Amino acid sequence: MSRKVDWAFIVLRVGMGVFFIFEGLEKVSWLGSSEPLASALRRWMETATPAGRWYLETIAIPGAPVFARLVFFGEIATGLSFLTGKMTRIAAIPAIVMVVNFYVAHSQIFSYAFLSQGDGLPVLGSLTAIALNSKNK
Repeated sequence: MSRKVDWAFIVLRVGMGVFFIFEGLEKVSWLGSSEPLASALRRWMETATPAGRWYLETIAIPGAPVFARLVFFGEIATGLSFLTGKMTRIAAIPAIVMVVNFYVAHSQIFSYAFLSQGDGLPVLGSLTAIALNSKNK
């Protein structure tokens, strides 16, 4: 890879690291209570597709106490990994799963919103690029 491409991946990785740190910090209250997550999931039920409704009823809402903590720690760990450049490929793969999970639960994975909002397809594309970068460790 050329030096320009190396620097481009560093900029991408650091930018995504900052994004994930701040996403995680927004959820620090979830460590004490999973109710903010459970409440959001219940609101999403109102507009959920049948598949999204099944996912919310069967997996997401019953698992909210566990998922609330996993999301917080996952976002912080991903951010730290990307900022330090350590284990970035290992961090990118579960982060991809988190992003897809969020959009499946929100019934937006195949929607215009997923394609047009900054935290949908651009994040998924960036994470995929980081996961596929051969210089990642």
